[in-house]
Amino acid sequence: MSPAPSPAARSLADPDTPFTVVDIHRTRRNIARLRARADRLGVALRPHVKTAKSPDAAALLHDGAPGPVTVSTLAEAEAFADAGHCDITYAVGIEPRKLPRVVALLRRGVTVRVLLDSTEQATFVASAAREAGIALPAQIEIDCDGHRGGLKPDAPGLTGIGRILHDAGCLDGVLTHAGESYFCHTAEERREAARNERDAAVSAAERLRAAGLPVATVSVGSTPTAHAADDLTGVTELRAGNYVFFDLVMAGLGVCDLADLALSVVVTVIGHRPEYGWIVTDGGWMAMSRDRGTAVQAQDQGYGLVADLSGALIPNLVMTAASQEHGTLTARDGAVLPDLPIGTRLRVLPHHACATAAQHHGYHVIDGARGTAAAPAVEAYWPRVTGW
Repeated sequence: MSPAPSPAARSLADPDTPFTVVDIHRTRRNIARLRARADRLGVALRPHVKTAKSPDAAALLHDGAPGPVTVSTLAEAEAFADAGHCDITYAVGIEPRKLPRVVALLRRGVTVRVLLDSTEQATFVASAAREAGIALPAQIEIDCDGHRGGLKPDAPGLTGIGRILHDAGCLDGVLTHAGESYFCHTAEERREAARNERDAAVSAAERLRAAGLPVATVSVGSTPTAHAADDLTGVTELRAGNYVFFDLVMAGLGVCDLADLALSVVVTVIGHRPEYGWIVTDGGWMAMSRDRGTAVQAQDQGYGLVADLSGALIPNLVMTAASQEHGTLTARDGAVLPDLPIGTRLRVLPHHACATAAQHHGYHVIDGARGTAAAPAVEAYWPRVTGW
């Protein structure tokens, strides 16, 4: 876990390493890109805030005003409700002991939708709503690609679950997530995944409506499909989260360019092992996470690509190994290892922005549009939501 924030930090040369950096210029550009796409497709955008887990970052999503968000924990739901967000989808399957926290948020006037995919869950949600005397909106998770949870659109139990929820005043709609899109390596594969995602959700919604059950929300989304979708007829909202920062996995899929990556981790060179061709830093997997998402892609990027403190990539330098607090940098493809003295600060671009961000308390914010200073100025510090 990164050290506590350094309020006196004036530039990236000041805080103790390792720590995270967010380029607000790239973040704003990434947000504007998907917002424009959602507008063209005629759907609402419900960003997933699990990536940044920061009310300060979320303030950029809807032009400074609280707006609809997706969360992955109730701690996130509570923190974003405290920050003024009153339209929240909790997109992880619900279990009974979490319902009192959901009800407490509903009593505060915060709309919190829960997610489920079984008769058992529908039954205890309906019972909790009746006991509390309050509507408890629920969405039925639809499995569009066999990735994780959910019901197939043609599952025999779909309408029965819908009926249980509707009779208790709880049925809100359907939700799906194309998790397998993270393994789509061509633009056409991503477009097909987006079409399949849409078709699965719309088909499920139509089955429920044919059974006389109202479906207000048809929710789809993942960062790859959100950027590939060309027709969302029948869909009401689009979800994505990673797009705010992007990462090496998304760049490897072709969803973004390396110049779009807004999150990095600053580390310091603490040693050399020339006999092995290593540069050693103070940023191991506790700083980067153990995620190795590009290992299954055409270009394995180790634990991350390495840039200088200004953000300029150092050719062929890769973080190829990590222990808990040590990172190992090596030169790729027979390149000469650069001369980086002890004390040199570097920025490492992560594989999985969500996992890397989760290792840190918050972000030192810079503005990449202000030039390429050797040690960019710190504009602000954004704390992250912690806890579960």
